[in-house]
Amino acid sequence: MLAHVRRALPLVAIVSGLLLPVVVSSCDRVPLLAPTGTTINLFATSNTVSLNSSVDIVATAIENGTDVGTGTNGATSTAGAGTPVQNGTLISFTTTIGTIEPSEAHTHNGQVTVKLVTTGQSGTATITAYSGGASKTLQLKVGTAAASRVILTATPQSLGSSGGTATISASVTDDGGAAVSGIPVSFSTDQGTLSAPTVNTDANGIATTQLTTSATATVTATAGSATAATTKVNVGARALSAFSASPNPATVGQTVTFTVTPATGANMSGGTLSFGDGASQAISPIGGAIAHTYQSPGQYTATANVSISGSNETYTTGVVIGSLPVTLTASSSTPSVGTPVTFTVNGTGSAQVLRYDWITSDGQATTTSGPAWQTNFGTRGQKRIQVNVIGLNGATVATASTTIDVQ
Repeated sequence: MLAHVRRALPLVAIVSGLLLPVVVSSCDRVPLLAPTGTTINLFATSNTVSLNSSVDIVATAIENGTDVGTGTNGATSTAGAGTPVQNGTLISFTTTIGTIEPSEAHTHNGQVTVKLVTTGQSGTATITAYSGGASKTLQLKVGTAAASRVILTATPQSLGSSGGTATISASVTDDGGAAVSGIPVSFSTDQGTLSAPTVNTDANGIATTQLTTSATATVTATAGSATAATTKVNVGARALSAFSASPNPATVGQTVTFTVTPATGANMSGGTLSFGDGASQAISPIGGAIAHTYQSPGQYTATANVSISGSNETYTTGVVIGSLPVTLTASSSTPSVGTPVTFTVNGTGSAQVLRYDWITSDGQATTTSGPAWQTNFGTRGQKRIQVNVIGLNGATVATASTTIDVQ
């Protein structure tokens, strides 16, 4: 019996020797995942994405952190303590539209940056980041789904009695007034012919076609789910030869000048110019320049109602007002833990601002009446700071962000 046991021992040793490298090798391949209690937050550098393009997606993973987002780009919670997860923690990504490149990334100071790469598919992309038991989703509108407004203009708006050709331009923008490029715009007309019934928007979100007509025509443009836009090209004698806005596009707080030009020999007795934001001003019988300042970003339709020879005529022109071109700077890009840092908003110019809403990737959130905020950070690593500039009507007129590395 003893001899039998002795003969079995070498076999056990051999089997154990074979299994040990396998176990060790398997352990080497186990990824480092976020521990229990970790909060993942997602941010994107844009609220919408054009077709066949890309946008950066930033994920932060904080142990015992606080959720500072709603699943899109807004902040909803108050400050919370937490520390970045261990360097090298694996965060994985999925998306319902396009691809995430790379689909997995390892953290450095609790943060990773990947890209959402879109193709020709439109819709709302649901992006998910997960590690261990923590996850977070972010939704971005892609392609035609991003189209919120179409503004249609004709140049010229009036043709001679024999008709002619006018250039029809459709400007497609998203909810924030940013151009949506690479999506199809469909044109139709009740009179005349169009050089192209479907045209893709260019890098500036503009699609252009030519209308040739011998009779007054109404042209309609549609893009994605945005409300259809119309413009009229008149044939024959009119009260105005031109109605335009400059600069266009403009920004919040910037003066926009509307030019009202009566046609030669027109018997115009005046009228009213409505700017599209609830304000209006009288038009002189001789026309001229009228200045106006918009207080909120968006797409507006300015309307000139004029009277000529006892009848009323209406002219429209679209105006795109973008957010303020603000930037955010820090008094130090590499402060020490606990050292005060001052963040300053630049570029508001003469715009009227109600308040400034601040959020950070480590869970801080506050509001100031002025364009500067001082705070400090209790942990090392990269921190993302974002500010939303709020106008007098309560709408966000600008957003800016910056990143610092706390030492």
